[in-house]
Amino acid sequence: MEKPKLSFWQIWNMSFGFIGIQFGWGLQLANMSGIYSQLGANPDEIPILWLAGPMTGLLVQPIIGSMSDRTWNRLGRRRPYFLIGAILSTIALFLMPNSRFLWMAAGLLWILDASINISMEPFRAFVADKLPESQRTTGFVMQSFFIGIGQTVANLLPFLFSRFGVTGTTQSGVSLTVKYSFQLGAVAFLLCVLYTVLTTKEYPPEDMAAFNKLKAEKRGLGHFFVEILDAVKEMPATMKQLAVVQIFTWMGLFCMWMFFGLMTSYHVFKAPDAGSELFRKGGEWGGLCFAVYSIVCFLVAFALPKIAFVIGRKSVHALSLTCGGLGLLSTYLINDQYILLLTMVGVGIAWASILSMPYAILSGSLPPNRMGVYMGVFNFFIVIPEIVASLTFQPLVKNVFQNNPLYVVMLGGASMLIAALLVVRVKDVGFEKAMKNLTSATV
Repeated sequence: MEKPKLSFWQIWNMSFGFIGIQFGWGLQLANMSGIYSQLGANPDEIPILWLAGPMTGLLVQPIIGSMSDRTWNRLGRRRPYFLIGAILSTIALFLMPNSRFLWMAAGLLWILDASINISMEPFRAFVADKLPESQRTTGFVMQSFFIGIGQTVANLLPFLFSRFGVTGTTQSGVSLTVKYSFQLGAVAFLLCVLYTVLTTKEYPPEDMAAFNKLKAEKRGLGHFFVEILDAVKEMPATMKQLAVVQIFTWMGLFCMWMFFGLMTSYHVFKAPDAGSELFRKGGEWGGLCFAVYSIVCFLVAFALPKIAFVIGRKSVHALSLTCGGLGLLSTYLINDQYILLLTMVGVGIAWASILSMPYAILSGSLPPNRMGVYMGVFNFFIVIPEIVASLTFQPLVKNVFQNNPLYVVMLGGASMLIAALLVVRVKDVGFEKAMKNLTSATV
């Protein structure tokens, strides 16, 4: 059955929860390396401390995707998971900046990331559930728009608190600007997700009897893992081609997220150590840089579908990744904090495309009744390179890069350029079909 087209505001409502989710991601991406450093971690120890995000993504997302495919209750199919994840994330965000020991912060990050993944994974399938093929690019771009807004505000919060005169640290040395930002973000996370839960309805399964039969047959955790393995074995060709692109893309992003703030403190602000005022100012400026790429993300997000209609989604994605890679590589030449902001323009363009184009391309090649599990499996190709980086980068950072965060950021730029080259071999089945239908209708 062809799904009805939704209005702009209906797509707005179903995507609004992403603002809250990005408070969870944005605050940790901009501040966790700084928190770890202030709690005593050395630069070469940072990668292993970031293992929580990719590991929880690897374990949680496909399971939640499979579970949500087989869920139907008063809240619907995906919305129960939005709400459960939001409540747990809110608790973890409140507790994080009060960590007194390094192990405590690392443990809370595992809880936070698992909770965020519970909320986030069904949002991708939500677009495919609710929208016809012709509106899916718009749906994913709307998510990119809200991701940009959420990340912008989250990244700016410590900088803004500082400008309003907030100074000092917690007993463990974490900046109060960071503490208050996490607490405000916790409230925003819950309220934004709650807005989507209350304003958006879901379509029930077309054949409820068949759905209930399938649900009964596939009950139990073992069946979830069997279904995930089956999905991997039966992976569509387009998904395999996109997988390689995703691996290099997210390796590049992970390098940036782990070390851009430290690079700003040590390379641009010339901070002598993690306890100095220059280190704190560099960390806040790194958050401001992340806010710039988030602003660029939501400014260009709605232009991407129009450009993609003309030159294709593959071309848009390749060009966007090139902009991001060049932006990160250019940090080698920059010692001025204001010029550093310009590098984030390229990263913002890449980020807007990363959050929409691969999912729009992928959704056209997937069976509708397995959208959730395949979106979860697709996340493997995001988290696997991040896990590899977390487990192997310590000797690289210490022995090859001499604990210099700048070189890790540049490695991220090179990885993004490789991803841009690999996009060329991806077959966009959905776009080709849409163009063929448009041509037939015109004739």
